[in-house]
Formats: sequence, C-alpha cells, structure tokens
Amino acid sequence: MKSTGFWRGLAVAAVLSIASPAVAEDMTADTVAATVNGTNITLGQMIVLRGTLSEQYQALPDDVLFKGILEQLIQQAMLEQSLGDKITKRDLIAVENNKRGYLSGIALQAVVGAAVTDASLQAAYDARFKDAAPQTEYHAAHILVATEEEAKAVKAELDGGADFAEIAKTKSTDTGSGANGGDLGWFGKGAMVKPFEDAVIAAKVGELTAPIKSDFGWHLIKVAETRIAAAPPLDDLRDELAAEIEKKAIEAHIKILTDAAAITRPGMEFDPKALRDETIVDK
Repeated sequence: MKSTGFWRGLAVAAVLSIASPAVAEDMTADTVAATVNGTNITLGQMIVLRGTLSEQYQALPDDVLFKGILEQLIQQAMLEQSLGDKITKRDLIAVENNKRGYLSGIALQAVVGAAVTDASLQAAYDARFKDAAPQTEYHAAHILVATEEEAKAVKAELDGGADFAEIAKTKSTDTGSGANGGDLGWFGKGAMVKPFEDAVIAAKVGELTAPIKSDFGWHLIKVAETRIAAAPPLDDLRDELAAEIEKKAIEAHIKILTDAAAITRPGMEFDPKALRDETIVDK
C-alpha cells in the first residue's frame, strides 16, 4: 500500500493516543468504524486491509496502525465518491475481472490445501522412486582445448607421464574446472552434453579417453570414480512434488466443474484481432 494518504495517516497517528480504548465483545465485521457521506467503513474492511500489509507495517503499535488504516480507507472512499458519474465501462470491467480473479484464487486455495498433505507428498515420493533403476554418478576431470590437433598433442603429453591436473591448469580453456586441475566433481546422467556423457559412461575408471568433440571444443576426460546415487530425501523434493500434486489437483477440479457446467463459446467465432481493438471497451 503506497499511497501518500496511508503514510500521512500513520504520521498523524504516531503523535496521537487513544484515550481509554474500549473493545466491545459484540463487534462484528459489519461494525461501523467511520462514515463518509453516508458510506460505511467497517471494522471488517480494516482488518482485511491490515492483512495485506507487509510485516514491517503490521508490527506497528496498534493505535498507530488503526488510525493509519482508517485514514487510508476514508481517503479511498472520498476519492471513489469524487468520481461521480466519471466511472467508465472499462473501470467497471476491471473491477469485475479483479473480483473474479480473487475469488477463483480463493477457490483454488481450498483445492490445493486439501490435495497437498504429508501423506500425499510421501505417496508421490514413493511412487517416483519405487521402481526407479539405480542411477550411477561419476566423478571426472577434463581438459578442454579448441582443436583436435591440440587435443592429440595434450594426450601425447599425458601418455608420456605429464601430470593431468597441471596440464589442465595451464592448457584447459575451461578456466572454471581448469583452476581445480580439471575436476568437475560428481555428476549424474543428463548433467553433461551428450558426447561428453557417452564418453564418460564408456570410460574405465582411471583411464584417459581419446579426444572427444562437443559444441564446446575437444575434451580429454579421466573418470576418477563412480558410485550409485542415493535417492534424494523427501525434503529436497518437497516443493517440486507439491507443485506436481497442485497441478494435478487443479486440473482434476477444473475438469469436474467443466463437466458439470453449461458453457457456450460464441466467442470462438469472433475475429481474434478484436482482442486488440481498445475502442470496443468504450462502446
């Protein structure tokens, strides 16, 4: 909430105090907190607006926050009323769209809340890894050069006893891994480009590969070790699994609503270019 009215309301409230504030047990969302030319501003409206504020403002003293929010709603009411008959069809359409979007979001919150549970997350996790084949991970190093001739020359040096890490530091064009002696760390299938991956899978541990070409240049690769990758813990995949469950739940719910709804689509016969005609909104 960025309007100057809100800040002004907070500034005024900061130097005022509420004498003997009374909290009535029978207050409701419809309890009137102010009127503006006969239009009511209610306690419920104030509470809902408070919920949209950042934590920084929600942490303000209650009396400061109360006065600031009330002043903001009063100003908004006056500004709305000042429009009189100047509210356009475009304005009314925007209000309708905003209402529809907000309420559809509320409907989906209920769907998602019911679908994403500890039990459903565990079930999705188990389903993903129940029949999954063990995956091998590789710890490898490489030296990258621009041409095949350079790669062959470097391989000759290595075959002659040159130190792999030292050559990587001085000759590899992959400066990131080169600084670490060519070490690429651990990686699994799909992490590297296809020619590189194929060479790694075919390589024997400790042996130097022949020069391998990729889009990056020519590689000489040495696989240091391999291991069977453990399945990641559920917590590492929680957000990903939740997103999948949400998507399926929303699609299923929309299908149920669609199957039960009476829907016509005369707009499918419209010229799609009509979407760009801004003058239609004012007709």
